[in-house]
Amino acid sequence: MDERRTAAIFKAFCDENRIRIIKLLRSGEKCACKLLDEINVTQPTLSHHMKILCDAGIVVGRKEGKWTHYSISEKGVDQAKECFEQLTTVDIKCENKP
Repeated sequence: MDERRTAAIFKAFCDENRIRIIKLLRSGEKCACKLLDEINVTQPTLSHHMKILCDAGIVVGRKEGKWTHYSISEKGVDQAKECFEQLTTVDIKCENKP
C-alpha cells in the first residue's frame, strides 16, 4: 500500500467527530440526517467528514432520495487493519556475514 493511501486511511481516524461517526455506524446504516442530530455539526461539516471517511474507504454511502445513508465498509476496515499491521510489523533482516 502506498504512502498516499496509507495517509488517507489514517486521516479518517484522526478527528473526534469522525470517530463519533464511526461509533454511531457500528450499530448499522444511518441516514445523514440522523448523524447530523447525533453529532451536532452543520450539514457542510458533516459532508466534509463523510468525504474523508468515504475517500479512505472506511465508510460507504448509498443515496436514497435527497439523503445519503452511510455504513461501515467491511472491505475498507480490512484494508485499514492490513495497513496498520504492515506498518507496525517489525521487519528485521539478519544478514550472516562470514
